Amino acid sequence: MMTYDLILRGGHVCDPRSGVNGVADIAFEGGKVAEVAPQIGTSAAREEDVTGLHVLPGLIDSHVHVSGWMGGAAGHRMLALAGVTTALDMAGPIDSVMQIAARTGTGLTLACIDYVRPGHTVDTTNPEMPELEAALARARASGAVGLKVLGGHFPLTPEASGRVIELCGREGAHVAFHAGTLDTPQNLDGLRQACELAGGQPLHMPHVNAYARGFQGPALLEAYEAAQILARYPNIWSESYLAPINGNSAKCANGIPESVATQRNLIAGGYSADIKGMEQAILDGWAHIHVYEGGVTRLETGETAVAAWREAETDIGMSYFVNPADTSITLALLRRETGRFAIDALATDGGGLPRNDLCERGLALVHLNALSLSEFVQKTSAEPARMMGLSARKGHLAPGADADVTVIDLDRRRPVMSFGGGQAILRGGEIVGTGTTMVVPPEGVAAAHALGLETIVAEHGSFRPVHHGQPPS
Repeated sequence: MMTYDLILRGGHVCDPRSGVNGVADIAFEGGKVAEVAPQIGTSAAREEDVTGLHVLPGLIDSHVHVSGWMGGAAGHRMLALAGVTTALDMAGPIDSVMQIAARTGTGLTLACIDYVRPGHTVDTTNPEMPELEAALARARASGAVGLKVLGGHFPLTPEASGRVIELCGREGAHVAFHAGTLDTPQNLDGLRQACELAGGQPLHMPHVNAYARGFQGPALLEAYEAAQILARYPNIWSESYLAPINGNSAKCANGIPESVATQRNLIAGGYSADIKGMEQAILDGWAHIHVYEGGVTRLETGETAVAAWREAETDIGMSYFVNPADTSITLALLRRETGRFAIDALATDGGGLPRNDLCERGLALVHLNALSLSEFVQKTSAEPARMMGLSARKGHLAPGADADVTVIDLDRRRPVMSFGGGQAILRGGEIVGTGTTMVVPPEGVAAAHALGLETIVAEHGSFRPVHHGQPPS
């Protein structure tokens, strides 16, 4: 008699892609979804009673950081605890992302884009096309699926920013742009400029809420303006997050914070944008240092935080409470005239940054009847899967799909169980998963395998960061 590997019994399955929204059993076999039915008569090698819980396609966080530069070794553990099964690292550096994935994997599927950073991956703030072509080739050979312009932190000239997008469009590489250039800051002006610089090419616009923090006018009005700007560019795919904290680097060089964003946030709090201002901001509780403890990262201020910052020789993560709820909640909910969401996906900009809150804050919107559970799944699984070229295998629970599942306690807004490719990642709130499957371009397969990582090959052009419904060019 046939038996399945695993059956989850009695949970409320919510899968908008498949049109399933009710109590059902779901069976796994060979790492794939084998059957979804009101009652599965076949037995399984293992069965889990998930009565009273909700069974969702595995959560896909389309903006995380799990590298030595940002996020660090805590990232994979923190994502697993948050119920995430697939994620996109949005900066790299790719070599560090791959090494940490090999060393600290918890069973996730992970893709990465590599940063274009002056003094690191390019020489200057105005790299010409040949240098950018070489940077993309190196990134792909190391496993990255594309490039990231770090405008808000380490800006390029407008011309160079546009060249990165042009190159990735031509070469079928994913590209994201943290809005901001040498002549325009990270705000609504930066968002407008970034959209124009895309020149009609596909572009991933991250953390839209970060451009509408109320620094130029009422936060709510800025949120509406951000959505209106993006509505004019169907070539641009966007995400936002709900956490009140941002994510910065506290690293200083020659007595000055390296990141432009860090400098601006110090000034916004009334502090000087130098190492003395940084220390005072930490002592006063305006700046929060990321402290690693018990396998996860937490926020700390005061003398303890200053000590950690000094011990790290300032090279440590930090956050400010600069994200107004007016903006973040509004952008998560706004719709266009077509009825589609103004911002395509809900992400976290988390990973090793302590804001992995898709369940904690995203499901709060479900409790408020602001989102249906199906809409939550759309923004946190189905739509990110489509953008990443993974919709044939992820973002839904139809037979034949990867057995990626997140089981949630909706009342408590917490994940209690998750699976990646049929293998347990989280069980009873405890991490049991190991390893990492990297989504890499064909050129990056050898680099991943050399580290013992499993791979999914992303052919050139498979990532498609355009607003849903935009036909391929």
